[in-house]
Amino acid sequence: MNNRKLYTINTVSEFHRIAGLPKPQHPLISLVDYGLVEYQIEESEISWVQDLYCIGLKRDMQGKLNYGQSKYDFDEGLMSFVAPNQVVKLNISKSEKKPSGFLLIIHPDFIWNTVLAKTINNYKFFGYDVNEALFLSEKEEETLLGIFKGIEKEYQVGIDQFTQNIIISQIEVVLNYCERFYQRQFITRKKGSHQILDRLENILNQYFNSEDIISKGLPTAQHIALTLNISPNYLGSLLKSLTGQTTQQHIHEKLIEKAKEKLSATNLSVSEIAYELGFEHPQSFSKLFKTKTNQSPLAFRQSFN
Repeated sequence: MNNRKLYTINTVSEFHRIAGLPKPQHPLISLVDYGLVEYQIEESEISWVQDLYCIGLKRDMQGKLNYGQSKYDFDEGLMSFVAPNQVVKLNISKSEKKPSGFLLIIHPDFIWNTVLAKTINNYKFFGYDVNEALFLSEKEEETLLGIFKGIEKEYQVGIDQFTQNIIISQIEVVLNYCERFYQRQFITRKKGSHQILDRLENILNQYFNSEDIISKGLPTAQHIALTLNISPNYLGSLLKSLTGQTTQQHIHEKLIEKAKEKLSATNLSVSEIAYELGFEHPQSFSKLFKTKTNQSPLAFRQSFN
C-alpha cells in the first residue's frame, strides 16, 4: 500500500517553501533557479497536486518526473510543461552533480481576465507525453533563457500598472517560440514520426479486423493515442503536421477502406457491413460513406457489377 503523502501546492509561496527557496519576489509568478532547489522532505519520492503552470528548462536532472500518466526522462536541453490540477510525482535521486536550469512558475490568477487566460489551453504541449518532450538547440535555449531572464527582471524592478501586461506578453512569446520548436521537431524527427504513423496503421488494421469492434464500436482518437502511449493532443498535432489530417480523419479513411473491401468482396448487406464496422445505426454509416466518397454504399457496390 502506498502511504506516501500527497502534497497540495496552491501558491507560488508554497512551492518556494517546499523547494527550500526564499520567499518569492512576486506573489503570482517566479523564475526558479533549479540549482538552488532543495526539497524539504525526507522521502525519496514526493507527489503533489499544484494549482500552477510550470514551464521548465532543466539540465542534469537526476530524478524522474511523473506527470499524470506520463514520465519525463530528463536530458540535456529538455523543456517540460505542467498545467494546473495535475498530479506530479518526482523520484529524487541523490547525486553530487547538481541539476541546472530554470522553472517558470505562474499562478492562474496572474493571467486571469487576460487574452492569455483564454488561449493558454490552445498550447497543446501542456498535455504532451514523455516521448514528446521538447528538445532545443543551443541557440533556441539561449533565446528562451533570455526571455525567462527578462520576465524575472521585470518583476524584480518593482510592480506597477504595466508589470502584468509586459510579463504576459513575454510569456506569450515563450509559448509561441515553443509552438514553433515543436513544429520543427515534428519535421526534423521524421524517423520517429513515421514509426508512429506505421504503428497507427497497424493499430487501425487490427481494430477493424477484430470481432471486438462490434461490441466496442468505432475507435476514438483517445483510444488510438492511448494504445500508442502518447497523448491525443500530440497525436493530432503530429498527424496534422505530417499528413494535413486529424486523427479522426485517419480513422474514417481506414473505415472507408474496410467498407469498400466488404462492399466489393462480400454479399453482406449495407446494414450488416455497418454493424460489423461498429455502427449502431446503418444510416450513420451510409451518410459518412457518401460524404467521403460522393457515392452511396449501394452505388459503390453496383460499380463493381
